Amino acid sequence: MMRDERLWMALGWIVLALAPWWLPWLGGYSALGTKVLVYGLGVMALNLLLGFAGGLSFGHAAYFGLGAYGAGMTLKYLAPSTPLALLAGTVVGGLAATAFGPLVMRRRGIYFAMITIAIGQLLYFVAVRWNEFTGGEDGLAGFSRQPLHFGGWVLDIRDENKYYYVVLVCFTVAAWIMRGVLRSPLGHTWVAIRENRRRAEFLGVRADLYIWAAFAISGTFMALAGALNALLFNFTSPQDLHWILSGDFVIMIVLGGMRNFWGPLLGALIYIVAQDYLSSVTDNWMTFIGLLFMVIVLAFPRGILGLLRRRGKAAA
Repeated sequence: MMRDERLWMALGWIVLALAPWWLPWLGGYSALGTKVLVYGLGVMALNLLLGFAGGLSFGHAAYFGLGAYGAGMTLKYLAPSTPLALLAGTVVGGLAATAFGPLVMRRRGIYFAMITIAIGQLLYFVAVRWNEFTGGEDGLAGFSRQPLHFGGWVLDIRDENKYYYVVLVCFTVAAWIMRGVLRSPLGHTWVAIRENRRRAEFLGVRADLYIWAAFAISGTFMALAGALNALLFNFTSPQDLHWILSGDFVIMIVLGGMRNFWGPLLGALIYIVAQDYLSSVTDNWMTFIGLLFMVIVLAFPRGILGLLRRRGKAAA
């Protein structure tokens, strides 16, 4: 079973590595593949908190947006450096998630979700009102990703195919780190808290501190995804902080399977490809997304990846 899983993993990485070549044959384009990786990274980050630690956040788009604004403002106001922009965006969002963590770590269930929405909307309205720096409702423009310099060699990531590989490298490193965290005692403690918080606390586990850690780590990787997204479109707006985007992230996780590490990536793939295709066919594309979500929730509560794994075990 382990050998089969490694085979599928290797096949998956090969498919991702060759995406700029096979996507056009299917009517796609490199930017679409990049967006799937960016959103896949974001929802995998949120899944650390939702799927493994048991904390339902409807405000995680706030850290996605902070990462985007951090990267965009760095390029526009500080220095034309892509690495610096990515670092700044990640740090800004990560620090914000760490700072707001104590406000949510002792809350449970609906109260946890509501406080995350409140924080997210607070940051959203700051972005809307701070016109001089954020561009207000019109969004932040006037910046663009810059070529990467490696000594005498220059990688011009203004080309969409080359930027795809930059995002793929960031995604790979982030996924490797998140996988390592989940396999560590920290990750196992998150799962214990998710399964039975009261029992974990009875054993001496400071559940609130572990939830804080999950919130901070999740927010940091979400901010990285936001920074990559801002550089993909050379634009960001307050909508990148709105709770509606947070709801979209949760939908992607549920579609793919929140109890699986790679489930959110599959959910992001399905959601974004469906959105790209259906929005070109009808203005009511959200209706079809909603119907798909209802079918998955009612018929396959463990998500599509959970269904595939269950069938694989039955076949074996």
